[in-house]
Amino acid sequence: MRIGIDVRYLSHGLVGGVHTYLSLLAPALIERAANAEIFLYADNKAPFEIDPATLPSNVVVRILPYRNMLSAIKLDFTLRNAMAADAIDVAHFPANVGFAPPSARSVVTLHDAINIMPLWEILRGHPKNLRTMAMMTYLHFASTLSVRRADVVVTVSEYSRREIVRHSGLPEDRVIAVKYGPSPIFRRIVDAAMLDEVRVRHGVQRPFLLADAIKNPDVIARAWRRLPESLRASHQMLFFSRVTDPPESVKEMVAAGHAQVLIRPSQGDLAALYNLAEGFLFLSFYEGLGLPPLEAMKCGAPVIASDRGSIPEVVGDAGVIIDAADDAALAANITRLLQDRDFHHVLQRRGFVRAEEFSWPKPADRILDAYRYALSLPGKGEAAPMVVSS
Repeated sequence: MRIGIDVRYLSHGLVGGVHTYLSLLAPALIERAANAEIFLYADNKAPFEIDPATLPSNVVVRILPYRNMLSAIKLDFTLRNAMAADAIDVAHFPANVGFAPPSARSVVTLHDAINIMPLWEILRGHPKNLRTMAMMTYLHFASTLSVRRADVVVTVSEYSRREIVRHSGLPEDRVIAVKYGPSPIFRRIVDAAMLDEVRVRHGVQRPFLLADAIKNPDVIARAWRRLPESLRASHQMLFFSRVTDPPESVKEMVAAGHAQVLIRPSQGDLAALYNLAEGFLFLSFYEGLGLPPLEAMKCGAPVIASDRGSIPEVVGDAGVIIDAADDAALAANITRLLQDRDFHHVLQRRGFVRAEEFSWPKPADRILDAYRYALSLPGKGEAAPMVVSS
């Protein structure tokens, strides 16, 4: 099997969910597909994150030209020419958009249904500046077209699978859920000196709960005001943020002395903070998968999470699931988590077990099954049994 993978997210200097997915998937696929020929298609916008010298002989890296955003969009549609020249059998586009050459089967990873929803729903509630509207319109157009032309659509949760089938009209057997877990860097750390160094370097002086600053922090701020005064005095919130200007509710908690914000901490520091945290709060309104709760569980941080999107499916009974807008329920569960050590330990133990179900390289094996299934469809390749599970 000759496999072509669009890995441009690894040559753009990006962060976020798609980048994390691809940075974990590519090495795992290379490890698990030793008998396949693999072609990785990057560009030269930024240095490629994988050193080609470290790759085995069955892997070839193609670096394509990048000039500006328009050339990147052009590559969305013309990458198939390079794939055709390499005579690949199956093309995988892990970032929602991509088109295979006519001679190959197409597998597209659509991380959630947002890009294929009706355009007015996508634009509603977002900043209405021209750049944002243009980008969201393009992604809607390109993702919708990619999904229609794909032989198989892979997504990251059963919730996303159902939503994609509903919005796309694709047959259910062509949309496959392959859940995945976090990077191995997220693990239990027993080196107390390492943890203390991270705590001191970031100036964290009180026990804390950890949260993502852009994932519904308003409900956290409201819940914090409901906590007993003794807990608010002895503990704090610690937010990490991908954006340099976090929401107003986070700034207000910082100004009141109830919180700190760390802008773009390294993965190593974030793993240490999960280890140090009394718990992790994830009250997001929508997630295609929801990787941070799994990161937290692998590091031993008990999780309180929302009941929206795929989050209950991911967390299961290993964490507390509440209404994403219910600050009273959040305050009650924070109080119990901080005061009841038995409750804390039960959630911690369940979290370790739950996170292991998503561990790598299991997802790579399921992606390889999806490739084989795509090749088995009528008109291409030899029939092969579908052995895909979520």
